Amino acid sequence: MSKALVLGGGIAGVEAAIQLRKKHHDVTLVSGRDYLFVYPISIWIPVHGIDFSDVSVPLEELASIHGFDFVHAEVTKVRAKEHAVDLGDGRTLTDYDYLVLAMGQGKTQPKGIEHTFSICGEPGVSVEMRDRIDAMMKVGSGRIAVGFAGNPKDTSALRGGPAFELLFNIDHYLRQKGVRDNFELTFFAPMPEPGARMGEKAVPTLRRFFAGKNIASHTGVKITAFEENAVVFENGKRLETDLILFIPGGSGHPVYKNSDLPLSEAGYVQAGENSLVEGFTDVFAIGDGATLLGPDWRAKQGHVAEVMARGVVENIEALGRGESASHSYVPHVNILCVMDIGPMAVMVSRNTSRQRLVPLPFVGHPMKKAWGFYYRNSKRGRVPRLPGM
Repeated sequence: MSKALVLGGGIAGVEAAIQLRKKHHDVTLVSGRDYLFVYPISIWIPVHGIDFSDVSVPLEELASIHGFDFVHAEVTKVRAKEHAVDLGDGRTLTDYDYLVLAMGQGKTQPKGIEHTFSICGEPGVSVEMRDRIDAMMKVGSGRIAVGFAGNPKDTSALRGGPAFELLFNIDHYLRQKGVRDNFELTFFAPMPEPGARMGEKAVPTLRRFFAGKNIASHTGVKITAFEENAVVFENGKRLETDLILFIPGGSGHPVYKNSDLPLSEAGYVQAGENSLVEGFTDVFAIGDGATLLGPDWRAKQGHVAEVMARGVVENIEALGRGESASHSYVPHVNILCVMDIGPMAVMVSRNTSRQRLVPLPFVGHPMKKAWGFYYRNSKRGRVPRLPGM
């Protein structure tokens, strides 16, 4: 069988490696981290709802279980035209038939970004956020601002759901501790209707949540800079705060920018609906670092990354049979998530034919907890994998 080199140990890369091994391909996965970090459940780390170890799965363990090779090293450059990948330890990998790019995305860099903490950034930041909130709890009061932004060069390059989840979970945590009245919580975003891509019911529902939980909102004005204790807006207004939790818009991965790959204006690897990179017959791009085709409301989500990964396997199999790589992920692009808000959750789903926003007052939070358990343990082979998940 063929040899596949997978770059990236996130949701997309791990899924691609596992599924390729199931088809008996030789697989090597390269990642600068030695663990898979399950970002969708990391929202509970800052509020002591889950430990860091419960959000990460060692890649050596997954490699042993599924039979792929794991190389713990940073990728420094992809020389796709030369059929070579350079690593930070000085090695160059050339022994592969197919290259799967799954390294994720970078982040836009607004002025003063160093004064913010992102739940979608480096995994360790989630622990830093917890420590900062703990320090505020010792003082007994404080001001916390939570927000997100997009990238005007790519409408899919934003991730607002985790910001809402983090904000509502902090609110719930403070209420549990009996100190909510001593804290000011503010949501901010540059777009006038943040959350609109989740469907027409999303924006009024979020506004009701904000009002009911006494969360202030500052939206519809461009963010020009961050300072140590303030968010600065284009109209001259300032949001004074003690802690800024912010998810910046996405952009292309820095390594991709330093490579010979075709990139979109936003820096994402240009690939077709079969995930083949433009101009290549043996290089695929999946996950957050690839262009995402589909409707205007499309969003980069973990389940979409897995759909792309499984599609790549189908296409590699087809190429091995001498057929065309015709499997498309686009019909499966949708928004699907359980948005956790602490004591409950909301099921959000959207596709080309319908939009749904379903409150789950009793089962929602346990449902998302159960998904986290299922995801980690299905990857370890401890529980059966459900069809399509």
